Amino acid sequence: MSAWSARRLHFVGLGGAGMSGLAIVARALGATVTGSDRAQSPYLVRVREAGIEPVIGHDAANVPEGDDVEIVVSTAISEENPERAEGRRRGLTELHRGQLLGQVSAEKRTIAVAGAHGKTTTTSMIAHALLGAGMDPSYLIGGALRTTGTNAAWGTGEWLVVEADESDRSFLNLHPEVAIVTNFELDHHTTYASTVELEQTFRTFLSQAGTAVLPPSLHDFASGPVVEFAPDPRIALAVPGEHNARNAAAALAACRLAGADEDAVIAALATFEGAGRRFERVGTTTSGALIVDDYAHHPTEVAATIAAARTLSPRRVVAVFQPHLFSRTQLLGRRFGEALATADVAVVLDVYPARERAEDFPGVTGRLIAQAATDAGGGRHVLWLPGFDDAEAALRGLLRDGDVCLVMGAGDVDALGRRLAAT
Repeated sequence: MSAWSARRLHFVGLGGAGMSGLAIVARALGATVTGSDRAQSPYLVRVREAGIEPVIGHDAANVPEGDDVEIVVSTAISEENPERAEGRRRGLTELHRGQLLGQVSAEKRTIAVAGAHGKTTTTSMIAHALLGAGMDPSYLIGGALRTTGTNAAWGTGEWLVVEADESDRSFLNLHPEVAIVTNFELDHHTTYASTVELEQTFRTFLSQAGTAVLPPSLHDFASGPVVEFAPDPRIALAVPGEHNARNAAAALAACRLAGADEDAVIAALATFEGAGRRFERVGTTTSGALIVDDYAHHPTEVAATIAAARTLSPRRVVAVFQPHLFSRTQLLGRRFGEALATADVAVVLDVYPARERAEDFPGVTGRLIAQAATDAGGGRHVLWLPGFDDAEAALRGLLRDGDVCLVMGAGDVDALGRRLAAT
């Protein structure tokens, strides 16, 4: 009997991309899994499909009886959460999701994908390619793999592919056989005081890996064996953008190290349709504009997504952006504006606060980014529309046949995209 079958795991915040995936895999390994979240989410649908019934709303009573229950939390769950507090009151073991990911990773040979940008797409490409090569991998991804419609699975193959998150240093719980770093840039300013501190953390992550897969610019980050990657002309992708060409090259290098047939991997990558909320085409408006949803929440990602949209030869690129976190908006507002100014029309919504409070950041709203986009835009059309209702009404009047409308952000802006695409 597996050691997992004796475990009882209760996930607080079950509806998140990372937490739901871990719950699905833990149940596949034999654990008894329960959990809750404050609201419904698309990931809870997949959790239910895996045989886990979530509770909506947080309450101490949600924590199962018994002294062997382990409480699983993410960085987004506050110390004051009633279920977390109940676990402390009863002396239950508490696990950060990164610790549980490390335990799951120890079960199989692991490919871990880290980096400031492109983690979800590259992880998805590897899982898709290994599936195409007949290797039936396990995977844990921060977005749905469109090939299978889920963000996590426990396959019969010997490899596990995981997205390795540096935002809270949780990737330091991993000791992968293959570690990819797609790129390097300071993004999570509340975790890292400086670029130097971030670099040292990435070096530590790579020191725990067998082989590092890196772009040439990051070769000296690793102390052990390195495989470099660069765009490969043999890979013909259906997803646009130079950044995706680099992601695919990293995926190919990792699949080679996993022993996959190279021709099969290249053929599979040609059929890759993307990951959920990564340049995801959600439909068209009644006027004929294409709506594309993307998780871009950093200036570099916003600029790359707009550049990718340009490759479709649209009439106009209309960029709708929902800032994520007051702290990031405050620190990177000017750079966000510069990135958005590369679109033909920019629409800026108000900040999605996530775990932050508006009162702690007086004067910080999405208007800071709208002003920066106006300053950088050279007369381009910029709209500051804080709420979804006003934004939807304005966009319905603005969008025309041949336009590509990018709906970008790490919050709930995808709901606006679906509203625009609905007939």
